[in-house]
Amino acid sequence: MIESAIAWLLQLIAAPEVGLTSVFLISFISATLLPLGSEPAVFAVIKANPALFWAAIGVATLGNTLGGIVDYWLGYRAKQAFAKERDTRWFRWLARYGAKTMLLAWLPIVGDPLCTLAGWLKLPFWPSVAYMAVGKCARYLTMTGLLLYVPDGVWHRIGQMLA
Repeated sequence: MIESAIAWLLQLIAAPEVGLTSVFLISFISATLLPLGSEPAVFAVIKANPALFWAAIGVATLGNTLGGIVDYWLGYRAKQAFAKERDTRWFRWLARYGAKTMLLAWLPIVGDPLCTLAGWLKLPFWPSVAYMAVGKCARYLTMTGLLLYVPDGVWHRIGQMLA
């Protein structure tokens, strides 16, 4: 039953008419503590329709930032779960630099937990969200820009190898 539900969801997300919706959902989910990368979805939508470049970047940034806000909220509410971790270097570092650390929310592996720790430390919400959004937007612009410079022939060869 779960396998068929997952297959249905993946099929829905892959539908071309819901490209930006897919980008939003994947970006949102990947910003939570679940391991998922959203850059391939952003790149695929932009490659299929270059006119959607800024829309895809904006939707991905919004979805990823909202996912980061969920992480922040989880951290805000999970104070007791992290109580014994209070003296680690991560907490001291976050407490020292404050909301500006959310510029690093785009980093793989550590970015999402940073958002959670920021919420736990009750760093100022709106400055944290603003820095988070700037960092995430910069990541999407950089990654998508780099991927767009790869010649189409390379992508076709990769597709043939995977088929």
